[in-house]
Parts: sequence; structure tokens; C-alpha cells
Amino acid sequence: MLVISLNKFLKISLSTFFLLIFTISLQAASDSDKYFYAKKNYVTAVLSSNTKKEIKYLKVLIILGSKLNKDVKKYKEELYKLDKSVYYIESKKIKITKKKVKDNKKYNISNVKVDDNMIIIDFTHNISKKHITFKEHKKSSYYYDVFDLKGNFKDASPTKLKINGINKIRISQYRYKTLRISIRNKYNTKSIYIINKKRLIIKVFPKKYTKKVIKKHNVKLIPAYKNELIRNKTIVIDPGHGGKDSGAVGSSKKYEKIAVLKISKYLRAELKSRGYKVYLTRTNDKYIKLTKRTKYANKKNADMFISIHANSVPKSKARKTKGIETYFLSPARSARSKRVAAKENKGDIKSLGYSSKNIVLNLLNRSKITSSQKMAIDIQGHMLHNLKKYYGNKIVDKGVREGPFWVLVGAQMPSVLIEVGYISHPTESKRIYSTNYQKRIAKGIANGIDSYFSKN
Repeated sequence: MLVISLNKFLKISLSTFFLLIFTISLQAASDSDKYFYAKKNYVTAVLSSNTKKEIKYLKVLIILGSKLNKDVKKYKEELYKLDKSVYYIESKKIKITKKKVKDNKKYNISNVKVDDNMIIIDFTHNISKKHITFKEHKKSSYYYDVFDLKGNFKDASPTKLKINGINKIRISQYRYKTLRISIRNKYNTKSIYIINKKRLIIKVFPKKYTKKVIKKHNVKLIPAYKNELIRNKTIVIDPGHGGKDSGAVGSSKKYEKIAVLKISKYLRAELKSRGYKVYLTRTNDKYIKLTKRTKYANKKNADMFISIHANSVPKSKARKTKGIETYFLSPARSARSKRVAAKENKGDIKSLGYSSKNIVLNLLNRSKITSSQKMAIDIQGHMLHNLKKYYGNKIVDKGVREGPFWVLVGAQMPSVLIEVGYISHPTESKRIYSTNYQKRIAKGIANGIDSYFSKN
């Protein structure tokens, strides 16, 4: 009995001793070391979509960063996006001060306003598609777009809103918990709506009315979407591969590098017509190192970097595998992401081992991972929407994925890599090389870019 008790005592003592040593070493660690580990844990939280841990480590980064005289502005902005109750962090006292949030249960819609061709509705809480019901119909000679929103608005009495080119916009408290926004016009406005946390944006496009006014008054056409949200934005498009690097090869020796260059040029034309500043990393069949592509984007001070590619699989799977997908940068988790990344990463990184590659990927682009993921979701969704109008269910959604794409490493702005289809698939390969498909997918990407900037 004495021996057993002594063994238990020794085990407890040893565990206590090691815990004490660990605590002392942690306390002895410098603020710089703590700051480094906080950054590492923050990135891990972002990749695993753990919002609670993101908030926790952002607070630590702000406090320690302030003590170390580092620029923590970006961390404050990210923290405020995740937790609106956090007002500021006072680094000297190492405490978090929260602003008081008004509890207004009766009215959950705080504001409705018009900006250019948009109706902007602000809620007091985050919203989703389940909060919105949309219907459209035609009565007599008028088109109606009707939005029913779950909520109460104090100033809906009813109220009329005005947008140039729209015959009538009326908001009213249709039912106790339903705010109705009714848009009436002689031409179909082709309304769309965008959800951004607590905000709903309804955009209308009165094209035919605009053409009548232009013809009558002889003025230059300014598209409805050329507003402050996207004005002066710079985008760098990167047509994948080029020169000695042909990329994937389809039937009849159809090269990926040729198709993606054409799509990139159509995308450039589409974006320029909308008011963006656009640059291509290559405009001809030229080989450019992966690292130089993002350096070019950084030099242009771009707001967005988009790399265009076409996918492929071995012949044994060629007839079964098809679809479009969009990637953002991070260490790949799935086997498919690793396979696609390995295909696109040829050339510039042969000298780096697996461990070295993962270290670099974990250190670079940390602050842009969240933005890039949001951008990828918008672009993928709008590509699918635009293509399915023409090809229906023949277009397969391969989704938004994360992967270690070296062409995205080093970009100082949100960046994505788009796989426009499988060049190895018999039908999809023909489609990728057709002018109609190239223009349609370019327009879908452009719509996704509009959507991203409207929400962010």
C-alpha cells in the first residue's frame, strides 16, 4: 500500500513540476514570441472557420502589437467586422472597452435609403435569404418587382422613393412583421439583391429608359453600375501558363494557355466597359515566372488579382470529370485540391521541399485569406448563374476550394484562381475554345467582381 501511494505521489509531483516549468517558460517568453504565436493561431482559426478563436487572437494581436509599436489597424478592422460590439482596445491598460448596444426589439429595420440605382435597407441584425421573399409580375402595361422583408420599419408610412428611370418605388408596412418594397416600371428593371450581414442592397437596371433619355438629350451613356462602390478599382488578370509552359493539353493539341488568354482578354474588355482599370500579366504567348505575376499586380497597386486556368484529369477519368471551380490560397486539405495545385505549380518551385512550401504558405497572405474566400464565392456563384442561362444543367458546380497555388503567393490584395472547365473532357473542351462560352464566362466573372465590391 505504501509503494502504491508513493508511486501516485511521484506521478502527481512530476506532472505538477512539468506544468510549473511550462508556465514559467510561457511567462518568460517575450512579447515578440507571444505576438508570433498569436498570429499563427489566428491564421489557424481563419482556416478552420472558428470565429470565436479568430476574435480571441485578434484581441491578443491588437494588445501585443500596440505594445510592440506594430501597425495593428488591419487587425482592428477585422475584429470590428466579426464583433460589432467591440469599440476600441486600450493597449496600455490591456483591457477591452465595449460600446453600449441599444436594444430595439420593436423596429428591426433601422434605415431605408436610395443611392444611385440602389435601394439600401439596414437591419439591426444579420439577415439571410430566409428574411426576403421576391416576386415579379406584369399588370396592364407595368412590370412589378415586389420584395417582402421580415421586419418592422418606423418610417414606413407609406413612403415613396425615387430612382432615375423608375416609374414608382413604394415602401409600406404590409403586415405587422413584413415590410414591402414595390418597384413599378414600364420596362423590366431586372432587379437583383445582395445580402451583406445586416444590409440588403436592391439594384435596378432601367436600360430601355436610359437609352430613350440618351437619344433625346444626346448625352454619353454611363452604365448604372458605374457608381462609387467600384469606381477607380484596379484589377490584374493573369492568363495562366504561356510560352514554353503550355499548361494542360486537350484533344487535337488544344493548349490551355491559348484558351485562358482569350478568356482573359474578353474579361478585360468587359471590366473596362464597366469602369475598372484592368491590366493583363501577359497579352501574348509569353512565359512569365509565377513570382513575377503577383509582383506586377503589387506594382500596379491592384485591388484584385485573378488567375485564369483550365483543369484536366488523366484519360481514364476524362469523360466523367467536368465542371468549374474557384480557388483561394491556403494549405490544401483535400486530395483534389492538392492534385490541381500540383498541376498549376509546375516550374518555379522545384527547389522547395514539402515542408518549406507549407511554411511559406502559412506565413504569406494571412490577412487576405478571408477576403479572397468571399471574392471566390461571389465569382463562382455569378459564373454559374450566367452560364446556366445558356447551358442549363450541363454546367457542373465544382465549388469554392482552398489550395496552395504559388501564383497567388505574394499578392498584397484579395486573389483567386479560376478553373474555367476541364480541357480533358470531350464536350467541355470544345466549349472552352468557343467564342460564345469565353464571352459568357467572362461576363459571369465580371458580375461576381461587381458583387464582391458592392458588398465589401
